[in-house]
Amino acid sequence: MPMTFDQNPTMRFSARVADYVRYRPGYPPEIVGALAQECGLTSASVIADIGCGPGNLARIFLENGNRVIGVEPNAPMREAGFREQAFAGSQFEAADGRAEETGLATGSVDFVTAGQAFHWFEPGPTRAEFLRILRPGGWCALVWNERRHGSAFLDEYEQLLIRHGNDYAKIRDKRNSAMDVVHFFAPQPVNRREFTYTQQFDFAGLRGRLFSSSYAPKPDDPGYEPIMQGLRRVFDRFAQNGVVAFDYETFLYYGRLA
Repeated sequence: MPMTFDQNPTMRFSARVADYVRYRPGYPPEIVGALAQECGLTSASVIADIGCGPGNLARIFLENGNRVIGVEPNAPMREAGFREQAFAGSQFEAADGRAEETGLATGSVDFVTAGQAFHWFEPGPTRAEFLRILRPGGWCALVWNERRHGSAFLDEYEQLLIRHGNDYAKIRDKRNSAMDVVHFFAPQPVNRREFTYTQQFDFAGLRGRLFSSSYAPKPDDPGYEPIMQGLRRVFDRFAQNGVVAFDYETFLYYGRLA
């Protein structure tokens, strides 16, 4: 049966871990430089990455030499994060917890970060939990990628999702907005930076990118064949030299919570 929107978000990605690991975008390394300049991030800073998944955001901090505690409630994702980020010299730890109840010690981290998972969090309890685990003077940084508007290819891809994606319109409406973030940080001010990021996919990669998303129909869903046929048409129309470009705008919001 198609997945319903109010299915536990912790479980929505359990069957999609392999595609998520392989095809979801990473994050621009310039984020690290921005936080170093604006927030005093150093390689000695301890980071809790909440809703870490397989560590797509954690990786840029690990490459900076940081100790990163990846808090992730979904066991297959958490295991993938440990596998993916346990490279030589890595200071990655995988922890079972939720944004609202991380299980981390009070005042134990210098930065709390969250990527694409932020829109699944309950804002009030999450803010209180972030405040609890941050050391005095600590920072919160929220980062996510949004497909760039204005690309004919990505506009048609969006229409495919609207027509055939399970609960896509509801999930899209729930996505983070600037006002949501302002409310999350309030009464403290929040700062914003923007970056760009691009992935290039052949058709297999484009299919994998689609099926890394929780709203993509599974093979036994009614929308599976229509979305696959549409994906093939869109790819054939827009591919150049056998690939299409997935262009993103990456938004970084950062500030203190107290």
